[in-house]
Amino acid sequence: MAQMNVSLPDGLKNWAETRVAEGRYSSTSDYVRDLMRRDQEAEEKLRNLRAMIEEGLASPETDATIESIIADSRARRRRA
Repeated sequence: MAQMNVSLPDGLKNWAETRVAEGRYSSTSDYVRDLMRRDQEAEEKLRNLRAMIEEGLASPETDATIESIIADSRARRRRA
């Protein structure tokens, strides 16, 4: 595993140490790894959302009602 040294202001250092003391994490390194994983997941979700928005903006207009669009979406999810 690679090692990285990070400088933090006292307030953030205390915050991380408090999370460890609460028993939520085994170490400050564990806490930072969890934060970074969550950030990666959030970025991926944001990328997917932006791609869906672009797809929607590029799609043709339709006369479908919101009710039929929702029904179609629910049907697709049931089949998946």
